[in-house]
Amino acid sequence: MRLVKKLALTAAAVMMVAGGAEAADKVRIGTEGAYPPFNTLTSDGKLVGFDIDMADALCAEMKVECEFVVQDWDGMIPALIANKFDAVIASMSITPDRLKKVDFSKKYYNTPPAVAVLKDSTLEANVDALAGKVIGAQSSTTHSNYAEQKLKDIELKLYPTPDEYKLDLEGGRIDGVVDDIVVLSDWVASEKGACCKILMPLPIDPVIHGEGAGIAVRKGDTELADKFSAAIAAIRANGKYKEINDKYFSFDVYGGE
Repeated sequence: MRLVKKLALTAAAVMMVAGGAEAADKVRIGTEGAYPPFNTLTSDGKLVGFDIDMADALCAEMKVECEFVVQDWDGMIPALIANKFDAVIASMSITPDRLKKVDFSKKYYNTPPAVAVLKDSTLEANVDALAGKVIGAQSSTTHSNYAEQKLKDIELKLYPTPDEYKLDLEGGRIDGVVDDIVVLSDWVASEKGACCKILMPLPIDPVIHGEGAGIAVRKGDTELADKFSAAIAAIRANGKYKEINDKYFSFDVYGGE
């Protein structure tokens, strides 16, 4: 009986180790799927975009499997904390406020914000011209924070995703929108964004916008954050980053060192 019990315990221990190794070989990635060209869902439900290709490349560099989980933006950090996934790769900026709740890898890109308006808008390309106007932005983003704190005397209207503010801008229900310049440029260059144009870029505010977009992990999971940081440096060095970058952009979105 003792031998049988010992063998059973040994087998259980082996299974636990194997299970842990299997878990360690997979990283669950939370992303939004509603922020082209960084992350979006195709009509058949496939995740595509710069964030998705980056995640795949980083996981390959780390020799782990990526498993993607689609999550609404407003619930992204709460879902990460609740262990719905292990990391967030969804163009999430590294900001002081977010660092109170989660940890981050080093940045994997950094691009400035901008304002987009209707093509026939007569607004001048300066922030003072926005006073008294209704400006849209996606809620719980650095761009909505920037609009609220830096654009004086505007009426700020918040939306759950960019799709909603795009419809309101096209319909003339708002005067302009604030978002990442790459996101807005990609939109206005497409058939869907033919209504609109980039009015002006906006400066990056180091407090509001932080250090750039990084990979969020749960507080204290510095080992995973460090692995992502090392993988980012590796694909920057071996050319994989440039390959992915050039698939989407005509400039280096990484930004300054």
